[in-house]
Amino acid sequence: MKQLLNTLYVSTEGAWLRLEGETLVVMIDREKRLQVPLHHLGGIVCFGRVNLSSALMARCMEDGRSIVWLNENGRFQARVEGASSGNILLRQAQFRAADDPKITLRLARAFIAGKLRNSRQVLLRSARDNKLELERTALKKAADVLSVNLRNLEHADTLDSLRGLEGDAARVYFEQVNHMIAPAMRKDYSFSQRNRRPPRDPVNALFSFLYALLLSDCRSALEAVGLDSQLGFLHAVRPGRHALALDLLEEYRAVFGDRLAFTLINRGQIGIKDFDFNPGGSVLLNDKGRRKLLVAYQGRKKEQLTHPVLEQKVEIGLIPILQARFLARHLRGDIDSYVPYLHK
Repeated sequence: MKQLLNTLYVSTEGAWLRLEGETLVVMIDREKRLQVPLHHLGGIVCFGRVNLSSALMARCMEDGRSIVWLNENGRFQARVEGASSGNILLRQAQFRAADDPKITLRLARAFIAGKLRNSRQVLLRSARDNKLELERTALKKAADVLSVNLRNLEHADTLDSLRGLEGDAARVYFEQVNHMIAPAMRKDYSFSQRNRRPPRDPVNALFSFLYALLLSDCRSALEAVGLDSQLGFLHAVRPGRHALALDLLEEYRAVFGDRLAFTLINRGQIGIKDFDFNPGGSVLLNDKGRRKLLVAYQGRKKEQLTHPVLEQKVEIGLIPILQARFLARHLRGDIDSYVPYLHK
């Protein structure tokens, strides 16, 4: 198994990253705040105004270490990487599969099945934790609707019908978000509907930021195994859109994104002071809030669980690259089908 190296997240405005021997140094206000060996890092993610020296960038490109810039809300802005790597034969197999309607439909169905199954698990987990009978009942009913949609996936014979089932399931799921937030926290964390670009409440701000982090990890995983992250099966292909990374992301949104957001809210680990409420109506994590979330996200990635296919303990941070490998093996014809990640 390939070890997934650590990712360095830098969220402090005005930070300066430079190379010093075989280490990366983070300077803030001309003061050295962090020094880490380069061989410990698999990637660098920068939020907002973070600058890197040309020497550090050149070294990262030489080593195959990617550098990603996101805005303060976690939305992708740019990525710098070295020469293309990966197996051209694998990418040819991916492009042939994308041109085959049957394969495209089968893979799209698998991604949605993973999303619906894992979303259902989050609803049932919240129902077990909720102490209010009416809310427990509502959460269980929503889980039942997702079960019906899961069964109906087998009968959907077009991408549009699959996307329709996914959209209906997403609507039912998001209607229950307030029931997954502790009653004591709902005054500050009221949720009405999913909104983005920009998010207009703290819950959506957390969702959007976490989804951006997960998307970056999915893209890195796909490119690490040699797949083209822009050529997807469920999400429509268009210039600049990493459709396959979005496909893979669907499996993890609820269990690794939403669950972490609910945990941070319900435990009071992120407070309302960790958000900026802007005059135009947008709500964004501030610098302090981003740091808290990034620490929690990195901690979550280091937790271990039993992978349902491998049946062995793996770090959560390894799951995207494992799933990318399974997808690559399927496209090459080494295994008959792609099995999405199903959280227990």
